Amino acid sequence: MAGPKAPKDPEKKRKSFFIMRNKEVAGSPQPDGKGVQTIFLDDSRMISFARITGGITDEEILGLLPNAEGFRRLVYSIGVTVETDNPTETAEFVMQMYGKRDPYRSGTVFQVPVRADGMEKVIKLNEVEWSDDDRVPGQMRFVFEKAGTLAKVSVRLYLQDGYDVPEPEEECQIDLESSEYKQMLEKSVMQTGNTLRLKRAIERAKKGEDVTVAFIGGSITQGAGAIPINTQCYAYKTFQGFCQLAGKGTEENIHYVKAGVGGTSSEFGMVRYQRDVCSEGAVKPDLVVVEFAVNDAGDETGGESYDSLVNKIWYSENQPAVILLFSVFTDDWNLQDKLGKVGEVYQLPMVSVKDCVVEQFYKKPGQGRVFSKAQFFYDVYHPSNLGHTVMADCLVQLFRTVDGLPGDETEPDLRQIEAPFGREFAGIQLLDRTNVPEGVKIDCGDFSGTDKELQGAERNLDLKITPLLPDNWMHESGSRPFVIDIECSALLIVEKDSADPKFGIAEITVDGEKVRSIDPHEVGWNHCNALICFRGKEKKEHHVEISMQAGDEDKQFTILGFGYVN
Repeated sequence: MAGPKAPKDPEKKRKSFFIMRNKEVAGSPQPDGKGVQTIFLDDSRMISFARITGGITDEEILGLLPNAEGFRRLVYSIGVTVETDNPTETAEFVMQMYGKRDPYRSGTVFQVPVRADGMEKVIKLNEVEWSDDDRVPGQMRFVFEKAGTLAKVSVRLYLQDGYDVPEPEEECQIDLESSEYKQMLEKSVMQTGNTLRLKRAIERAKKGEDVTVAFIGGSITQGAGAIPINTQCYAYKTFQGFCQLAGKGTEENIHYVKAGVGGTSSEFGMVRYQRDVCSEGAVKPDLVVVEFAVNDAGDETGGESYDSLVNKIWYSENQPAVILLFSVFTDDWNLQDKLGKVGEVYQLPMVSVKDCVVEQFYKKPGQGRVFSKAQFFYDVYHPSNLGHTVMADCLVQLFRTVDGLPGDETEPDLRQIEAPFGREFAGIQLLDRTNVPEGVKIDCGDFSGTDKELQGAERNLDLKITPLLPDNWMHESGSRPFVIDIECSALLIVEKDSADPKFGIAEITVDGEKVRSIDPHEVGWNHCNALICFRGKEKKEHHVEISMQAGDEDKQFTILGFGYVN
């Protein structure tokens, strides 16, 4: 009888660091019934993962990570762990490089099965067949057999010889009942502002009257980083906190609206507010949380779209309370110093996640740190489940504070106050293919198709994706322009950005004068982008034409809709 075979000598222990560590993921539903969680690595995300989760400060190592050649020079192997409630199942780990010719199709993609029992699977990069077209590490994906599968995952990079990094630190234990945490929450309340409307909403909820709590913002409000996105996001947790404070429960008198859209600013937010939050008048919110503090850096209106959105909400039929929420990025940045002026001038309640969490990030465990950046953030932009919980706790801290104060008897008239950035767009309305006001004349020319490949978002408590602005106009081929004659003083176009090379550049003329060209590749992914065609003009009928630039007549371009002020 042969004896047991001796195991191979173990490989030498290599220096390593985590880019994901015990992160919660969930398989989003796919057409084939499987579930997929995607983690993007492009832009500065890989560097941020290494800094925050891995504790890497070495600039040489950080400089190698964001491009394919440097990544392969630095990384010897990738260690992946997956843990679910069923340790016998298998998940697929996918690593994708974005290509030079076509970002999403021409780079290397490798897929490796990983048992979901918490044991590490090591993938040696010298065993991968690499493409010469690789440009940057693009994304990782975890693929599960069933949609909705919840898992904890870690991804660790083992380094080639010659590179040195510190050993990973142990993660600190989190105590959200501690006095330090309660002090953090108190710091989050920037100001209670005028309390009349917020106290009114709380008191009406306590009496059992119908009250609607709504949220509008970017990807953080959509729930990015929350697992699962519908029930672990800050919006839903805030709603639950409001119910506990003031209501009978979610199925009783308090109602919930979540209208977050990833990668979009208040410029698009003000256009879609009436549809996405108010359902064209069917929903009348009593409290609206506005979260664009990390989305408005590139706002072409310089703050006026944010100011206008606040005015639009404030003067809507139901006279809701408006709360300004300032989330934060991993580099401790947000726009609260700028956009907070709107809250200061209009006496609105304001909550700062930055003021709550950043200071304690730089304290030592046991000396004031309640949790680390790696624990608070899911990735460079979005909070983890813990981060979403903290955001909700900050808002509930405001509710509790205001609930304990005497209420104001009068409220400010915003129209009598000089707007910090302007309110030209406060009356903006959405126009699309199925919502054309009387008197507006449209000839769609060769923009006669309908685009079905649209950005979407999980609305309210849904897990399914709802496409945004499906009633659009799409150009596929031809030189005939899209023509609209509309009476207004300002006009915005909402167009579809795309990385697809089949999309081309469109040009806009207003009353015979060219006003701008729009290149849908500038942002580089499928998303809605609102841009100004004109503003500050006389309210009269204006003639607007949109046509493909010379040479792009056989390329695609999608007009998702318009925002107009009259």
